[in-house]
This record gives sequence, structure tokens and C-alpha cells, in this order.
Amino acid sequence: MLLCIDTGNTNTVFSIWDGTRFLSHWRIRTDHRRTADEYYVWLSTLIAVQRFELQIDACIISATAPRVVFNLRVLCNRYFDTRPLVVGKPDCLLPVPPRVDAGTTVGPDRLVNTVGACDRHGPDLIVVDFGTATTFDVVDIDGAYIGGVIAPGVNLSLEALHMGAASRPHVDVTMPATVIGTNTVACIQSGVFWGYVGLVDGIVDKIRAERDRPMKVIATGGLAPLFDQGFDLFDAIEDDLTMHGLRLIHDFNKEMGNG
Repeated sequence: MLLCIDTGNTNTVFSIWDGTRFLSHWRIRTDHRRTADEYYVWLSTLIAVQRFELQIDACIISATAPRVVFNLRVLCNRYFDTRPLVVGKPDCLLPVPPRVDAGTTVGPDRLVNTVGACDRHGPDLIVVDFGTATTFDVVDIDGAYIGGVIAPGVNLSLEALHMGAASRPHVDVTMPATVIGTNTVACIQSGVFWGYVGLVDGIVDKIRAERDRPMKVIATGGLAPLFDQGFDLFDAIEDDLTMHGLRLIHDFNKEMGNG
């Protein structure tokens, strides 16, 4: 079985691939202080609850929070007797290397999403990921990641608004009934929702114009369905895109004799 670990700035997701399907997904808050022992107790308990046998024989990690990688490596080494692949490290091969400015470090999640989206939808894509940041990743006609756009995430924008103006209430992100809000909460909801609809639509249009081609748009991330309510922003939404990409990268390295 393959253990896939996706560590973002906010949460870390663990998934187990049994060779044909992902058995389950488990989410925990990202914390660089969490030890390998703590990870193991938490993960093994959840697996036991779902009555799976813990027979991990390979691991792969994508981590946008670099400080957590050490303890995740220890987890894989100590408890599963495996040397994990870490996306973005020189020994982790990609089907098509990225083409970006020399010396640029590309977020591993963006590389993984590129691989997953290209496999499911073909190349020549824009991948929009609604995470801590809202990212736009551009996939070339040969499947290479060639750059993109990073904007503040939806929840990050809401938190910044609340912190910058103490009188502003915390609100849930939702599609408002009308564009014009008649109270403070409705005004904030409208600004965030329609602001991000405009952000996605505008950036996608500019990328397509710059590339001079009608590229597909694939969305992922927990808030992606919120912005797919009849606005024709996306060609598809993939809720397991990162895990799919991790599994593909592991398989590619195995085929190349590197895992």
C-alpha cells in the first residue's frame, strides 16, 4: 500500500492507495512541532477505527510547509520502514520537468496538481487551486508546468479584513442572495464571493489571451464548488487532484527504478 501525504500551510492530508483505489482520507492541522510518534498514534488509530490493515510499503510526500518534512520522513522510516519520495527534491522525478526561471523553487503542490490534471484532462490547462492561497497553474501542451499566478486565498482575505477592521464580524463564505448587501455581513459576503468570481474569470481570460489558446480550466480545493454555481468558470472540479498526482508521481518513479 502507498501512503500519500499532502502537507499544506493549513492542513495535512493522509491517504492510502491500495493499488486500485484510495481507501480513505484523513486530515490534521499542519504543525511543524508534531512528532513522528504523534503522527503514528493518530493515523494508526483512525485506520483501526475503519478496520483497515496497516501495511504501508511505500510513501510519497508533498509539503508546502518545509519544516514538517523532517518528522514525516521519520514517520515513514521508523514506522513503515520506507524511504519516502519528497516532491520537489532532486531524487523525485517528474514525468515532465517544469520550465521556469533558473533558481525558482516551485511549490510541490503545484507540480503535483499539474501531473494529476494533465493525466485526467490532457495538457494545455489552467489549474485553479482554492487553498490558503488561490493559485493558477499553467500547464503547457507537453504537460510541463510553466508558471502561474498566486493570489490571497478566500479565507485569508476574510481574516485580513477582520484583523484590519476589528468591528468587522467573521462571516461564512457563501453566495449572497443579491450583489448589493443591506447589512454588514451581506456586504462582506458579496465582496468576497463576487470579488473572487471576478478574480478567477479575469485572470483566466488574461492567461488565455497571453497564451493565445482556449485552455481548459480545472478547479480543486475545498471552496472550488462554491464558485461553480452556473458561472461557467471551470471545465471540471477535482476534489482529489493532489492525491491522484502524488500516486502518479510515485508510479512514475517506480517505473524509472527510483522508488
